[in-house]
Amino acid sequence: MAELKRRQLVPIAVGRDEAKLAVIGLDADVETRVAVIDDADSVDRALAGVTAVINCAGPFLDTAELVAAAALRLGIHYLDVTAEQASARATFEHFDEAARRSGVLVIPALGFYGGLADLLVSALTADWERVDDIRLVVALDSWQPTLGTRITGHRNTARRLAVVRGQLRPVPEPPEELVLDLPEPFGRQDVVELPLSEVVTITRHIRVSELHSYMNQAPLRDLRDPTTPPPSVDESGRSPQTFLLDARVRRNAAVRHGIIRGKDIYAVTAPLVCEATERILNGFAKRTGAAAAGEGFDARQFLAALSPREFTVEIASHEGGW
Repeated sequence: MAELKRRQLVPIAVGRDEAKLAVIGLDADVETRVAVIDDADSVDRALAGVTAVINCAGPFLDTAELVAAAALRLGIHYLDVTAEQASARATFEHFDEAARRSGVLVIPALGFYGGLADLLVSALTADWERVDDIRLVVALDSWQPTLGTRITGHRNTARRLAVVRGQLRPVPEPPEELVLDLPEPFGRQDVVELPLSEVVTITRHIRVSELHSYMNQAPLRDLRDPTTPPPSVDESGRSPQTFLLDARVRRNAAVRHGIIRGKDIYAVTAPLVCEATERILNGFAKRTGAAAAGEGFDARQFLAALSPREFTVEIASHEGGW
């Protein structure tokens, strides 16, 4: 809400529980509405008169189809922040044609997981028609998960997908583990293959033969520990957690390398999805229909608009291997 208001957009808070909406600390001038997840009419009423809906209500396997369908019935833009591969795939598959007919955009996975990597890879590959390899690594110094993250983890049991020989294929069990030398401040890290919604968004619009995503092991131990507390934030609304997103793309002998550094994976999601919403409303989207972030916007302009306020971006090119 704060990020929307900072951009002089008028937010409406929609939730499943009126009592909870009343106690979450919204500003007095924010209108609230109630929608019940299994009542399509209540969702339509909650979205009446708006121009775009940002779905933050996970698990998205349970909410995305309902909310996106309501958005298209009402002719409004739909965005969500899912990290769930199955949800992002279903949104692309089910709503592209209807969104084109309605002249609106449907953009799933426009958060730290999914959208940020998609934008970085899109910026790196803008003039390439095909890519041989993409390797993504997310490194976190710690992970204090929200309740929503924990609930989604229990709900999302689908096999994770990577790209092997040009096809989406399940990641082997157990997944690949590597030791990688990452940029500062992380250095040498034990990582494990852990693809999230970025694999679905990137392959939506980039031809790639091999695409693999990894995460360092330390934050995953935090995530698996039931005693790890939820995020604590400072007066700016951010936790002290630091992150690194490292993207390397190769075509033949040419390699391009992109790095994004920042703080708090949850806090970065709001400016990402709000930047997209503002660009849509101001007519800066490249197309209608169901689209990934890098497909719907100019990726370099998008990242530049958020840097260095939200994170820093570095891009380099060279010849040779990784």
